[in-house]
Amino acid sequence: MSAENIGATFRPKPPRASAAVVADGSVVPGATEAASTGAPHVSAPTAYDGILLLGFGGPEGQDDVIPFLRNVTAGRGIPDERLEEVAHHYRHFGGVSPINEHNRELKAALDAELAGRGIDLPVYWGNRNWMPYVTDAVEAAHRDGRTTLLAIATSAYSSYSSCRQYREDLADAVEATGLQSAVRIDKVRQFFDHPGFVAPFVEGIREGIAQLAERGVTDLEHEVEILFSTHSIPTSDADRSGPPERAFGAGGAYVAQHTAVAQEIMTQLGIPSSWQLVFQSRSGPPQVPWLEPDINDAMQELPERGRKAVLIVPLGFVSDHMEVMWDLDTEAIETAEELGLIGIRTATPSTHPAYVAGLVDLVQERLAGTPAEERPAVTDLGPWYDVCRPGCCENKRLGFQPALAGVAP
Repeated sequence: MSAENIGATFRPKPPRASAAVVADGSVVPGATEAASTGAPHVSAPTAYDGILLLGFGGPEGQDDVIPFLRNVTAGRGIPDERLEEVAHHYRHFGGVSPINEHNRELKAALDAELAGRGIDLPVYWGNRNWMPYVTDAVEAAHRDGRTTLLAIATSAYSSYSSCRQYREDLADAVEATGLQSAVRIDKVRQFFDHPGFVAPFVEGIREGIAQLAERGVTDLEHEVEILFSTHSIPTSDADRSGPPERAFGAGGAYVAQHTAVAQEIMTQLGIPSSWQLVFQSRSGPPQVPWLEPDINDAMQELPERGRKAVLIVPLGFVSDHMEVMWDLDTEAIETAEELGLIGIRTATPSTHPAYVAGLVDLVQERLAGTPAEERPAVTDLGPWYDVCRPGCCENKRLGFQPALAGVAP
C-alpha cells in the first residue's frame, strides 16, 4: 500500500459538484486567466505552481476490491453480488490493481524529468476511484501554497470516461474542499497523437516482430495480424465524443483518434501486415450497444485467413493495469492459443522515456504559451484542444455535469 494510504481508513469518493465555479468574466469554470476566454488553444504563458496527476485508481488488497467497485459504479445501483463477477479479475491478482504502483512510478519519472529540465513544479497524484482521491491531491497542493495547477489525466483520448469525467472530478474536488475561489485549474490537451505517446507503441511492435521471428513467423504480410486494442465504450458515448462541430460521425472522436494513431504507427513501421482496431473490456447490460468487434471475436476468423500470429497492441492504455493484465494477457492470449495462434502483447507506454518526456512537453507548452502551429502532433486531427469545446463528450445517461477545463456545458 502506498505511503499516502498506510493506516488510512476507507473513505468514499466525494459527491458530485452541484455547480462549477466560474471566475468573473470567464467562460471556462475554474480556469486560469490565460484559459478563461475559452479559446481552443492557450497562447499566453501561464505561471503554474503545481501539477495534478489524475489516475483511475484501483484496489490495493482483497478488502479494497468491493469498495473500489462501488466507487466505480456509484449511482448505478449495482448490487454487490454482480460486482463480484468483476471482482474475481482483481482477486486473481491478490486484490491488487497494478495501476496505483504504475502511477507512483510515473509520478517519480515526471519529477525526475521536470527536475532535469530545471522546471520547479511539484506533482500531486490523485485518483478518481480510490485513495488518494483527486480531492486529496488538490488539498495537498493548496496546503503547500500551490494555487495555479495544471492537470494531466492518464488517458490519451477523447470520450466521457477518458476526458470529461476527469474534468468532472476536478469540479467535484474543488467543491468538496471548498477551494472554488482559492485555486485555478487547467488541463493539458489530449495527447493521443503526441510523438512521445506514439513512439513506445512503434518500438513495442518492432520488438514483437523480433519475438515472432524467433518463433519462426517471418511472413508479416500473410501470417501476422496486428490488433490495436482499446477499451470498448457505449456507442452512444462514442458518438458524442469530441466537439459536436467536428462532426466525426459514428464512433465520434474516440474511434477517429484511435484509427488515426494506428494508421500513423503502421506508416512509421513501414510493414505490410494487416491490422484492425478492436475493442475489449465491455461491461453493462447486453441490450446496450457498445463498440465492436471484441478482440476475442476478431481473432476467430484469423486462422482461416492463414494467420499464424497476432500482435496485440494496447493502444488505448498508458500502463499495464487490470484491463491489460486480465482482458489481454489472460483472456485474449488464451483465445489466441485455443485458435492455434501465437499471441504476443506489446508494451504500454508506462514510464518509457519518450512518453514521460512527451508529458513534460505538454506542461512546457502551457508554461510558455506555445502557439498551436508549433506544437507536435503526428496526425491531422491534432494538436488537440487545451480548453475542451462546448458540448464535448456528453454522457447520454447523465447529461452534462459540472466540469472544469472546458467551455460549458
